[in-house]
Amino acid sequence: MPTPGLDHETVSQTPIEIGRPPVSGGNAPVAVPTYRTSLAPRVLFATPEMADFVKTGGLGEVAGALPRALRKHHDVRVLIPGYRQVVESCGDIAVVAHLPGFADVPPCNLGFVETADGLGIYILLSADLYDRDGSPYGNAAGDFHDNDLRFARLSLAAAELARGADPAWSADLLHLNDWQTALAPAYLAWRGARTPSVLTIHNLAYQGLFPRETVHRLGLPEDAFRVDGVEFYGQLSFLKAGLYYASQVTTVSETYAREITTPESGCGMDGLLRTRAAQGQLAGILNGIDESWDPRVDPHLAARFEAGDWKGKSANAEAVRQGFGLAVSRGPLFAIVSRLVHQKGIDLSLDAARTILSEGGQLVVMGQGEGHFEEALRGLAERNPGQVGVHIGFSEENARRVFAGSDFLLMPSRFEPCGLAQLYAQRFGSLPIVHRTGGLADTVEDEVTGFSFGEASVGGLTQAVRRAIDAFGRKKRLNAMRHTAMSRDRGWNGAALDYSALYARAFGNNAPRRWQAA
Repeated sequence: MPTPGLDHETVSQTPIEIGRPPVSGGNAPVAVPTYRTSLAPRVLFATPEMADFVKTGGLGEVAGALPRALRKHHDVRVLIPGYRQVVESCGDIAVVAHLPGFADVPPCNLGFVETADGLGIYILLSADLYDRDGSPYGNAAGDFHDNDLRFARLSLAAAELARGADPAWSADLLHLNDWQTALAPAYLAWRGARTPSVLTIHNLAYQGLFPRETVHRLGLPEDAFRVDGVEFYGQLSFLKAGLYYASQVTTVSETYAREITTPESGCGMDGLLRTRAAQGQLAGILNGIDESWDPRVDPHLAARFEAGDWKGKSANAEAVRQGFGLAVSRGPLFAIVSRLVHQKGIDLSLDAARTILSEGGQLVVMGQGEGHFEEALRGLAERNPGQVGVHIGFSEENARRVFAGSDFLLMPSRFEPCGLAQLYAQRFGSLPIVHRTGGLADTVEDEVTGFSFGEASVGGLTQAVRRAIDAFGRKKRLNAMRHTAMSRDRGWNGAALDYSALYARAFGNNAPRRWQAA
């Protein structure tokens, strides 16, 4: 297999020592250069969702926070489709360019707005593609039938912004996210462009698979449909295209970066990912959480508090119990805040609930997902009135209250690229109980900032629950763990430095001459 990405750029592989730990996979990153503000590297952050406007999960949270953290080092702009929620949120949108069609990918206008804090947002304006009911990806009937065109349009727009589609600003580097943007480096390569790119995998299980005939609809060259290209078991894979053609590949934790190079967790892409890792082009950079997750200032809590103010945390526990219809109790309060799906180990939590309740604990659940899990949780609450409270649905405000009021968070995910709930819980003094996988392994230190177990089984989770209940009975130890968990720095500044170093590696010797070091 040829070296991915090297048909359209040259990447330096010489590491330069800096004063930060290396990101996992390959060589240590080069030092982060400092530039004059007017000449800072221009980074386009392309994403299918962003918390400012619309989100379905962790990617939306990342897209709302990471570009802002990167602005300390780069001239960053975001590219997002013009979903109904986006257009309605933005009001007047200035049109800065017209993007031509390509094959069956329709033309569209390119809009631009700035957020209140000055972050530039490019918006793809195409009502036919994006003005729809439902999520960014589908509705109650399933995925939208034309997602291939919708996200090829997003990928193509990112590539066009690297080639001067906006006369006032062009990207020096593309930072792409998940399969919905992953065709961008391929489009650049097929057009002979040299713009470097970084592709971040937020969940390898979602790959953007479409029938072979999609190749022609999207204007892909016929010879790209091969094993060392975009073909994946007879289908076109958007994600594989990005994994093959991007200059650098990242994922959202160091452990997950190692896991996805194995057959067990590689989702059929492990061979290509092992190749990228061997070439020093696969890294794990842990996600952070934004500064609003702070119990000292959060306006949604029943009482604001900080590490050491356990009366304040108790006030939040009382409010959560009242809100979920639970009885007054001095026992431990466990929580589930999650999508209710198999990946999240909801079946394991249901079995472990017997131990929680038999030991005098209570359980609150907030989330939605697979119908059989929703029904099983409702049934658990009906059989245990006053001890189990279930809310099917989600709101961030209520989630914050649950994190602030609970003692422990159940998170026995079978796999978890990074996870954010455990970081939110720790910040609010709720100790996570997690399966030792992906980002959970990297963020929860057993019996220091939470509890972890090695096998995704009822036995593994139940044993960890018993250890948590034992810690709850020893307040000095419990409060020490809470204090440590709340004190950990989970912000975005470290990740922004790691990405900046990775961008420098992606440029290698091809950095634009207009850049001038400060």
